[in-house]
Amino acid sequence: MLSTSTHVYSEIYLHLNWHTKSNTPFLRGGKETRTDAFLRDYCEKSRGIRFLGLGGTEDHVHLLIQMEPHVTLSDWVGKIKGTCSHTINEEFGRGAGRASGGTAGRTSLPSLQWQRGFGAVSFGRHDLKALEEYVCGQKEHHDKGKVNATLERFGDFEDEEKVAYLER
Repeated sequence: MLSTSTHVYSEIYLHLNWHTKSNTPFLRGGKETRTDAFLRDYCEKSRGIRFLGLGGTEDHVHLLIQMEPHVTLSDWVGKIKGTCSHTINEEFGRGAGRASGGTAGRTSLPSLQWQRGFGAVSFGRHDLKALEEYVCGQKEHHDKGKVNATLERFGDFEDEEKVAYLER
């Protein structure tokens, strides 16, 4: 359990996931490794968040966290996604020249952009081991077509693109 406050007891465990914009296969090689390291580090530095696990494929990430009640989930997810894409794009050569509004220094390399929204599913402490295995084995689950539809959901399911993604 997290213990930044001695006056509140909580066991808030969450599975989160979000996708790259248009499911672009951006998270490969060094970009995947750096993105994973960034997400883990961000969690570890966030007040009220405990990092529990991370996995994903080339077009989405899954994150397991424990969260204290004072954290506003949607604000925190917006910050981690925005800071992550900004940092990764700066490190991999995207974004140069943006501050001045010019195009000097920009490359034609794809940049990391996230789709709007995210999925969040709460779970109990007794489910942590199974969820860690699921999250860490993302590539294998997707290769074998054995995904948990609830844990893969994200954003608004009226969006045909997202429904089609889950049906692949």
